[in-house]
Amino acid sequence: MTAPTPRFTGDAHPYGGGDPYADYRTADFAFTHFPDLADRRLGGSVTAANDEFFAERENLLRPEAPHFDPADFGHKGKVMDGWETRRRRGASADTPHPTDEDHDWALIRLGAPGVIHGIVVDTAHFRGNYPQAVSVEATSLPGTPSPADLLADDTEWTTLVPRTPVGGHAANGFPVSVPRRFTHLRLKQHPDGGIARLRVHGEVVPDPAWLTALGTFDLAALENGGAAEDASDRFYSPPTNSIQPGRSQKMDEGWETRRRRDRGNDWVRYRLSEQALIRAVEIDTGCYKGNSPGWATLYGRDTTADADAPWTELLPRTALQPDTVHRFLLDQAPPVTHVRIDIYPDGGIARLRLHGSLTPEGAKRLAARYGELGDA
Repeated sequence: MTAPTPRFTGDAHPYGGGDPYADYRTADFAFTHFPDLADRRLGGSVTAANDEFFAERENLLRPEAPHFDPADFGHKGKVMDGWETRRRRGASADTPHPTDEDHDWALIRLGAPGVIHGIVVDTAHFRGNYPQAVSVEATSLPGTPSPADLLADDTEWTTLVPRTPVGGHAANGFPVSVPRRFTHLRLKQHPDGGIARLRVHGEVVPDPAWLTALGTFDLAALENGGAAEDASDRFYSPPTNSIQPGRSQKMDEGWETRRRRDRGNDWVRYRLSEQALIRAVEIDTGCYKGNSPGWATLYGRDTTADADAPWTELLPRTALQPDTVHRFLLDQAPPVTHVRIDIYPDGGIARLRLHGSLTPEGAKRLAARYGELGDA
């Protein structure tokens, strides 16, 4: 039986000094192992908002934790690391309060469209100026629609999070169980207030027409539907970092393990976009200079017919250099759906790139799933 998702409501205590996160309310939400589809590294963006008087809408998708400086004030008031709107007022002195329908909104373009499994509306540091409630809707539109297109009367929105009370200075988590592919969200706060961060956890569902046009592409890349399914160690950073777009610019943008004190080794298991043939491999240890692995081995397996299919060696144990892009050509590698990289004994991998193309069977299955999710 699945445990109920924790809920937070009501004000937090006013900030009294010291660590501002000491009384922050949060929980381990079951869906947060999925990547953030709204991540700016994938191209996520807050494209419009009806009001951002106190704090800019773009703050919603900043990757780092919200920052709080009690002494930072600007000409509009307290500087907050989030999206904050002005206080709503009623229509007249006789009706000074906002109506039940009044709300503020922001439009979010997902960096990687996909199936959403959970949403976190984080009100960190908004202790007495958070919204009374929030709601989230989603839609799926082709191409690159403008805010005007999204706000058009004929745009169909699906409710993912109904209007729900939230708490201040808290990570407010909401599981989602709508099996459809979405491209954009509309976040509403009722009636006004501030939200520090928005995280949209889910599975990437790539456009098969785009991948077919590319022909050869990175089969493990998050934006192409790859996923880091499991890893031996997540101490310093998550394995999903290793399949993010672009090169890693600093150590915490890759996958790094703690120092091993046994005779074992660390590893990551990846699911590819679909069944595919890998032709070229890049193992990038960028920014890992004194903590890169000594060696790496690459294995693959095809779970199309057998979920417990054995692993086949694709790349034998090979020495790695610090802060280096290592490139290997694979000769007649078999079709695979999953890949595992073993590193010896521990260390950091900035990026893993697996260049190749889908098999006809893999391409057919990917197109069928895309159609089933309502965006064919």
